Amino acid sequence: MLALPVWFAYDKLSLQVTGLTACIGLPYTCKFLWAPVFDEIKLPFLGRRRAWLLSVQAALVACVIGLAFSDPVRNVELTFAAGVLLAFISASQDILIDAWRIESFDLGKQGEALAGYVWGYRAAMLCAGAGVVDLSVHFGWHQAVLFMAVLALVGPIATLFAAEPPLPEHRAPAGFAARFTEAVRAPLADFLSRNGALLIIAFILVFRLGEVLATGVLSKYYFSLGYTRQDIAQAIGPLSLAATLAGAALGGAMVARYGTGRTLLLTGVFQTAVLLMYPALTFLPHARVMLVLVSMVESFATTFAYAGFLTYLSSLCNKEYTATQYALLSSLPAVALHTIGGLSGFLAADLGYLHYFYASAFAALPAMALMLVILRHYPPKEGKEEGSLF
Repeated sequence: MLALPVWFAYDKLSLQVTGLTACIGLPYTCKFLWAPVFDEIKLPFLGRRRAWLLSVQAALVACVIGLAFSDPVRNVELTFAAGVLLAFISASQDILIDAWRIESFDLGKQGEALAGYVWGYRAAMLCAGAGVVDLSVHFGWHQAVLFMAVLALVGPIATLFAAEPPLPEHRAPAGFAARFTEAVRAPLADFLSRNGALLIIAFILVFRLGEVLATGVLSKYYFSLGYTRQDIAQAIGPLSLAATLAGAALGGAMVARYGTGRTLLLTGVFQTAVLLMYPALTFLPHARVMLVLVSMVESFATTFAYAGFLTYLSSLCNKEYTATQYALLSSLPAVALHTIGGLSGFLAADLGYLHYFYASAFAALPAMALMLVILRHYPPKEGKEEGSLF
């Protein structure tokens, strides 16, 4: 639940505890461990992807209801536990949606498909973030989170109307041991056998490091500058959604026009530069216009960069092992988010906000260096022939 850091900060839990909310998403870092279940086991209704997706979405609704009835002031451990379970179920939903997307669209259409995916994903993030914060002002935190369970019913409805992607041409081996090898070891071996695999993994691991460090303490940072819940809800509200959708649309269009490599390079550099906007707020406290502007630019930069990045991840997948390989690759950026990100509160408390945000921007540079090496020596597959990036 994206509003948890604001909830914790508003209830005056410590900066360190608020920062630890980043660890709630740890299931995202290892979702590849159970992704083979969705590739290997088929439920007896609705098809290979939609049956699992509908089941997971039903569990998601139930888990949001459980989180709504928790109270971090009285029992923060129970709220954390509910958040971790919600992250596990949400990560499972991501595995299935990504597999459905990759299997349903040709490589040349992945940029456009991702733009549509990001539009829906970021709209949901707006509801789970700014929507919950704004509703909490009028109805309280518990009722605001409970309303998210109602909105989550959109997922199962969409699943019922979605088309089932075609099955890949693949002969499953007989016997449990052989099936396990096929479901778990084969996707990993297939990826690791490629040229530059370890370098690519290193790049994916650190791609979000600067962003993760910067955003991990934003809720406490905003409150320390004198902003209210209403100010924060407004900043991450409709205007940020509009910027988000614009970033996704432009990023998707750039992938289709210029290819994955060029888009990845341009959007990655832009997102790194945007990190320098956070310390600017220190010099302009209580400036609501500046808060909204920073939120809008950050939202635009995030989805702008993700269009190229997620298309790149999609291009690395073998369609025989879509769920497992994409789950593995997309879980790698979450390692930084849910481990180092969990330490953000402790680091910010030691360094002070201004120096901490400068350090966050500097932490994004290794990813940029690795990106240049990869694009030169191991360029991504494209839906059409592209010229040399350099």
